[in-house]
Amino acid sequence: MIPEATKARFVREVAKYPADQRQSAVMACLAIVQQDLGHVSVESEREVADYLGMPPMAVHEVTTFYNMYNQQPVGRFKLNVCTNLPCQLRGGAHALDHLTRRLGAQVDGTTCDGLFTLQTFECLGACADAPVMLVNDRSMCSFMSDEKLDQLVEGLRAAEGQA
Repeated sequence: MIPEATKARFVREVAKYPADQRQSAVMACLAIVQQDLGHVSVESEREVADYLGMPPMAVHEVTTFYNMYNQQPVGRFKLNVCTNLPCQLRGGAHALDHLTRRLGAQVDGTTCDGLFTLQTFECLGACADAPVMLVNDRSMCSFMSDEKLDQLVEGLRAAEGQA
């Protein structure tokens, strides 16, 4: 169930579009669900579809097409490492390997403490800054050496009081 407070946030997004095009707010509504609930479940997809007056399959297609939507619960910090060729040529695979060892989690896995989920990403559009990664779909980190990766992990742990 999507809480009423979350649905209230939908109103602002839907208001940006003509009344007969409210489905245009689907991506924004899914992002709101994810912000508030941590992931987009099939049940929440149905509620978004009902709210926007569109078929549930159309919402599901959006959720599954874009990898920014978590379809399962993830850790408090989602770390997406770019694995596209330019990043691979500049250490992307090494960065990913370093994080799997450092966190003790596999790709698409979450650490035992539930703090980190490690995923790959196809392109962040910052090839010159490789290797790059995205934290919680919002903060891009560039030139991620082993030292910078370790600092990032420790900083995030400290922010959660787990240092």
